Order: sequence, then C-alpha cells, then structure tokens
Amino acid sequence: MIIGLDHIVLLTHNISAATASYETLLAQRPAWRTIADGVETAIFTLANMSLELMAPSGDGEMARRVRARLDERGEDLASLCFRVEDIDRFQRRLKRLGLLPEDVTQSRSTNAADGAALSWKRTRTAVETTHGVRLFFLEPSGERPVSKATAGAPITGLDHVVIATDQPERAAALYGARLRLDMTLDLSRPDWGARLMFFRCGDLVVEIVHRLNDPSGGNPDRLWGLSWRVTDIEAAQTRLISSGLDASEIRTGRRPGTRVFTVRTGTLGVPTLVIQPV
Repeated sequence: MIIGLDHIVLLTHNISAATASYETLLAQRPAWRTIADGVETAIFTLANMSLELMAPSGDGEMARRVRARLDERGEDLASLCFRVEDIDRFQRRLKRLGLLPEDVTQSRSTNAADGAALSWKRTRTAVETTHGVRLFFLEPSGERPVSKATAGAPITGLDHVVIATDQPERAAALYGARLRLDMTLDLSRPDWGARLMFFRCGDLVVEIVHRLNDPSGGNPDRLWGLSWRVTDIEAAQTRLISSGLDASEIRTGRRPGTRVFTVRTGTLGVPTLVIQPV
C-alpha cells in the first residue's frame, strides 16, 4: 500500500547553483547531502516529502545516466518515489499488475555533513509500463532529518505534483485502479482548456492534467510542475521578490478558498506555483 510521496528527484547540471536556488525558493536548508558513484545530491526534507537535487560530479554508471538524461531533456523533474508499507508484498503486487518491477534491493546513504546514515529497501517499475514517468517505491528504516528554515514565510510542504498526459483514461487507470491512489476530483473545464484529476497521496495530491485541445497521440506522460504550500502567502511573495525572483501577483486559486502566485525564475525551469490552502 502506498502511504505517501517520499521524494521527487530534480536533475541539474550544477549542484551548488541548484542548491542555492532552492534554498532561496524554499527558505530551507538541505538536510542531507551525499556524493556517490559520480553523483552529488542535496535533499530538502519538508513536512510531507523531500526534494532531491541530483547532479553528475564525476565518473560512474549513475553519473553517465544522469548526464545522458540532462543532454536529452535538460534540467527537469526526473522521478517520483512513493513510500510504501511492506515493500516485498507491494513488489509482488506490481508484478501481478504487469508493471515489471525490479527485484527489491537494500540501499544505504551517508550524510556528508555529519556522517549520519539511513537505509531503505526499494524497487522501481519499468518506465514503459508507467507511460514515461519514472516511478520508484521505497520502504525506509528511519526518517530523514527535517530541513531548517533560513527566513520567514518558508515553504512548508508540497501541495501537489503535476503530471501532464494526452491520454487521461490511461493515466487514471495507472494511478487510480492499479496504484490505488484515491481519486478526489475529475473535472473538465473547457474554459480552462483542461481536464484535471486529483489523486490523494498522503496529505498531498498527484494531479493529472490533460490539455483538451491537444491531440491524443500516445505521447509519454511527463512530470510537469510543483505547487508548494505556505501559511502566509503575502509574506512569501514579498520574500521571494526581495530575493530577486520573478513572482506574479497573488490571485484566487482554482481550488475554492485558495490563493496562489506563480514563480517564474529560480526554479530550474520547473513550472512552480505557491499556494495558501484553505
């Protein structure tokens, strides 16, 4: 059973510059850093998930894969990792569903800052069975340390992650029927030019977006954007603008009772919304 979203991976060319950008955006410090197999990471852990920045920094199989992905698509969201209970049982279910999961493996990470260690078991599905989105599933043995705020009005957590699709029924079957995330909204709005489907995952949402005017050509689904939560949207907007970022005006959100603004710079090209929920 999926119990939440553990983390999202964002690939970047330069870990130092990317970390500085997201420290500004989130007003949080990374809580975990690693260097292994030619790859360097910085992980921000918020109230309900983690954001993992990853960049090549040497040689190794992982470094080669990351460089190839960056050459193909540039800096971009790369994968979702869901947290599960009883990963061995969950992996057997993924097999029955035809999602071609890898064998469950044991992994370990050491924090470069203080030598602390974490371990977990994980598997991943074949990307062709999840329509182009890389999905991992993880059962941790402990919890990561939480990031510490560096300024007022920090980002407190993720509200939703957006996946773009041109085949919404196919996406609904994957995230709803097969992975058993609870669909809480299925809304078509021609005036917005979009169909939106919300799937609850812990206390955040996996949002599937289908642009109604796009032809259904069988293109791969794509991780598209992130929406971050704040408790004081005016203070968050002021903080980001004073830090030199381009933030839009505050406007009424599409979800009743919410207010939002868009962040146009400092996100490594990831479409980014800041939201104050009800």
